[in-house]
Amino acid sequence: MVFIICVLIGVITAFIGGLMGLGGGIILIPSLLFLSQISEMFSWATPQTIVGISLVTMVFTALSSTMAYYKTGRVDYKTGLLFLSGSIPGSVLGSWLNKYIQADDFLLYFGFVMIIISMLFFIKRKEPAKAMQSKNKSMRTFYVDGKTYHYTVSIWLAFFLSLFVGMLSGLFGIGGGSIMVPAMILLFGFPAHIATATSMFMIFFVSIIGAGTHIALGHIAWEYVFFFIPGAWIGGKLGAMVNQRVTGKTLEWLLRTIIIIIGIRMIFQGLA
Repeated sequence: MVFIICVLIGVITAFIGGLMGLGGGIILIPSLLFLSQISEMFSWATPQTIVGISLVTMVFTALSSTMAYYKTGRVDYKTGLLFLSGSIPGSVLGSWLNKYIQADDFLLYFGFVMIIISMLFFIKRKEPAKAMQSKNKSMRTFYVDGKTYHYTVSIWLAFFLSLFVGMLSGLFGIGGGSIMVPAMILLFGFPAHIATATSMFMIFFVSIIGAGTHIALGHIAWEYVFFFIPGAWIGGKLGAMVNQRVTGKTLEWLLRTIIIIIGIRMIFQGLA
C-alpha cells in the first residue's frame, strides 16, 4: 500500500513539477507531511527525511523533463549555467541549515515562502528590455515555436538571486523552481516556456548537490526513496509533453494558483 501511494505521489508531483519547472517539491513535501500526521504507515516521514527524499526524487524528475525539453530546443543553457553558479553553493548551505529547523517552524516558514512567491505574479509584467548587451547585462535571443523572443539577463542580479534560491532549495527541498521561474518571467522577461525548461535544467544539478549533502547528513530513508523514482521519471516526461501544448499565460495562472493553495494550507498547518 505504501509503495502504491508513493508511486502515485511521485507521478503527480513530477508531472506538475515538469509542467511548470518547479521540480515537484512543493507538492511532494506537503503531501508527505500530511500523510505523516494521519497515518502510522508514514511515521518515518520527518521534515529532514522528506526534504532528502524530495531532492533525490527531483534529480530524476528534472533529468526526464530536461531530456524532453532538449529535443524541442527550449532550454537556455547559457543562462542556466549562470544561475547554477549561485544555486549550487546556496543549495549546500541550505541543506546544512535544514537540520536546525523544527517541524512546526518548517511548515510555517514554507507556507510564507510560497505566499510571497505567489504575490510576484500579481506584479504587472514589463516588456522585455531592448537594451544592447553590456558588461553586466547579456541580451538573449531565442527561437521557440516559430517565434523570436528577446530578454536581458543582469549577471550580478542573476548570481545573487540564484544563491538565495539555492539556499531555499536545500532548506525546504523545493528545487528552487517555484522562485526561479517567477523571477525569470518577471525580472528578466523570459517567455514562460523557456523559463520552465531552463528551470528544470538547473534543478537537475542543484538537486544532485542538495541530495548529496542530505545523504552525507543521513537524512535519506533509502527503503522509501526507490518507491518515488519510477513515478518521478514518468511524471517528469508527461509534464514536459503537456507544457509544449499549453500557452504561456496558462502556465503562469497554473503556477500562481498552485503556489497560493499550498502556501495557505501549510501556514494553517504550522499554526495548528
